[in-house]
Amino acid sequence: MTVIVTDSGFGVDGWNEPFVPLETADEDTTTLDLPSDTDPDALKDKLAGVTMIRVDFPSFADGRGFTIARQLRLMGYDGQLRARGHVIADQYAMARRSGFDEVEISDDLAARQPEAQWKFRAQWQAHDYQARLRG
Repeated sequence: MTVIVTDSGFGVDGWNEPFVPLETADEDTTTLDLPSDTDPDALKDKLAGVTMIRVDFPSFADGRGFTIARQLRLMGYDGQLRARGHVIADQYAMARRSGFDEVEISDDLAARQPEAQWKFRAQWQAHDYQARLRG
């Protein structure tokens, strides 16, 4: 099972559509499952009609997913973005700032890093350096 983390804390996965790997996606695909080594430029012609993209984080030390999310948002993608895998609570604010709407973690990770640790970082907009500079 998995836990979905949002700014409100832990929740269940309410998404019912299967995620389609990028290599098998066609023009009717509405959900994409992206590996961490995806080149966002390769997605330009595949985003029409896509309502949810899930980006894999194979390791908490692999930050390529943050770059993918940021590039997708800069390209104008306004659908749901989900980080999946080895994202830790300390990275939640970065995930939100880069464009992710939510994080999907395993039950094991949720047990090691309880909801309070994630919610502590849910004030991500108030604590970034740009907000402090705007003052």
